[in-house]
Amino acid sequence: MKGILGTKIGMTQVFTKNGKLIPVTVVSVEPNVVTQIKTVEKDGYEAIQLGYQTVSEKKSNKPKMGHTKKAGCEPKRFLREIRGVNVADYTLGQTLDASIFTEGEMVDVSGVSKGKGFQGVIKRHNQSRGPMGHGSQYHRGVGSMGTLRPMHVLKGKKLPGHMGHVMSTVQNLVIVQVDKENNCLLIKGNVPGPKNSLVLIRTAVKNKDTICEMEELITYVEETTDQAVEVIEELEATAVEENQEEKQETTDESSQEEKTEE
Repeated sequence: MKGILGTKIGMTQVFTKNGKLIPVTVVSVEPNVVTQIKTVEKDGYEAIQLGYQTVSEKKSNKPKMGHTKKAGCEPKRFLREIRGVNVADYTLGQTLDASIFTEGEMVDVSGVSKGKGFQGVIKRHNQSRGPMGHGSQYHRGVGSMGTLRPMHVLKGKKLPGHMGHVMSTVQNLVIVQVDKENNCLLIKGNVPGPKNSLVLIRTAVKNKDTICEMEELITYVEETTDQAVEVIEELEATAVEENQEEKQETTDESSQEEKTEE
């Protein structure tokens, strides 16, 4: 088990050389710092605590600054624990980046889902509306409240209320690409949360040792740069030719004018 904290940037798509389109979510992974290591002897369980996103001391407080100072790092905005890891593989103050994962590895991504506010039963629980005729007078109601005998609404009744903004996890997602230069992960499919929200990426619980075979992706950077260089060279050559032709025309016109004046 391993994990890292990141920021959801948004969704895009990549293409394989076989022409297959893959929708991916871009997750920016800044260096994570191991701020604490918990052991069975001291804490009753094994886990590591990761610190993410550096903040100024003005936005922190003394307890947080003292806690992160033990790890030799600056105050962090987020502190999250990851259980089930081999604590012997980590040291206090160690930094983790996107390279801990490999392409084709399966992960579980957790985050706080988008908040929808206060919603009715049709949007919140996918219920059907009533007849829309003027005489029905029951269009988007919640339905029957149950029997009269208990004299209260039974637990579990689907009613209007707050929708979204809950911790949710999407399991068995595949890492399509690991961009070490930009510290980004391309994860196949969608992950919970809005843009610029915190996400936790962990090894898949149900598929720990599964590594999917990934097809080679099209890299547009090298190809486009080569094509751009060729196009620029062609444009420069044509521009030089046009300039020479214009100069030749101007010299011919000037020579003809001189002859006519003589």
